[in-house]
Amino acid sequence: MYLEIKNDLKQQIVNGEFHNGDRFYSEAEIIKKYNVSSITAIRALKELVNEGYIVRYQGKGTFISRARKEKLVKFSDIEIFSFDCDKVHVFSIMRKNKKQILDTLQLPTNSYYYQIERIREVDETPYIYQKSYLPEQYINPNYPEMDYYSSIYRRLKLDYGIDLSEEYFVETNEILFPTPNSISERLEMDKSEPVVFQKRLSTLSDSNKPIEYVESYKKWDFFKIQLMSN
Repeated sequence: MYLEIKNDLKQQIVNGEFHNGDRFYSEAEIIKKYNVSSITAIRALKELVNEGYIVRYQGKGTFISRARKEKLVKFSDIEIFSFDCDKVHVFSIMRKNKKQILDTLQLPTNSYYYQIERIREVDETPYIYQKSYLPEQYINPNYPEMDYYSSIYRRLKLDYGIDLSEEYFVETNEILFPTPNSISERLEMDKSEPVVFQKRLSTLSDSNKPIEYVESYKKWDFFKIQLMSN
């Protein structure tokens, strides 16, 4: 019985009969509305709390949650310039096997990965310094020149039939202040300025294995994001 009540209450919330922050039915109101016991009413409310639809405050009441668990949010990294001005320079491709990266890529200790260092610039001004790490089976060791890997997405698509843009990923963004010396030199910026540190791990959907780990350092004045809810 409590599931029927929970689903009915949930549908009222989803349909917009209640809005974020609105006061919701009390336990007594649910008992009266559905003619059920206190235990059933409490259990239905608890389920809605667990699913993130409502929050309960002792002595204050029950309210619609301001953050819904099932509400999707779209995240967009907005570039503030035309892509026609964007250039990528590859200045390092190295085969390595440091434990920290091996662990991140879920590789055995006797395995190897490739580290690709790149600088992105616009109008000859560097704005992103990136270090990308990929298991060695996804790198062609006979690349003709370093710029062969100016676009890792393109190489994975053409060489291995992998569309990385369609794979699952987790990304975090944080501000580093002051900027580490080595990064400020790469980006030709004052170390007293902040920099955006982005970490991104992409995983293949068919095997659930990491395929690329990227550490990016982006100048703060080139950083702009947009969040949109469905």
